[in-house]
Amino acid sequence: MATPSKTPPGADPKQLERTGTVREIGSQAVWSLSSCKPGFGVDQLRDDNLETYWQSDGSQPHLVNIQFRRRTTVKMLCIYADYKSDESYTPSKISVRVGNNFHNLQEIRSVWCKTWTLPN
Repeated sequence: MATPSKTPPGADPKQLERTGTVREIGSQAVWSLSSCKPGFGVDQLRDDNLETYWQSDGSQPHLVNIQFRRRTTVKMLCIYADYKSDESYTPSKISVRVGNNFHNLQEIRSVWCKTWTLPN
């Protein structure tokens, strides 16, 4: 069984999409949030503008739910987080869970986010 290749850290998802390496499938899903402040919801989360973002407005855990209408294989998940812009809203841990509905989700990957500085 082949091991899937990993995308190098810092890879540009838009460039990977332009070269045909990946295909954006988020538009095929229904997105929902555990909470959001007015004007900081799903539309801002998905608009490809690094100046807009989702901002939660409730107690933790803060959740982004992505539901596909049918079984869908997801090979890569890209998340942009900018600690320098707003450290209080940058996640410390990201958990990816899969299942057939909200009641049978199982964690398949958990990542503790680190603070790092990109070279200038």
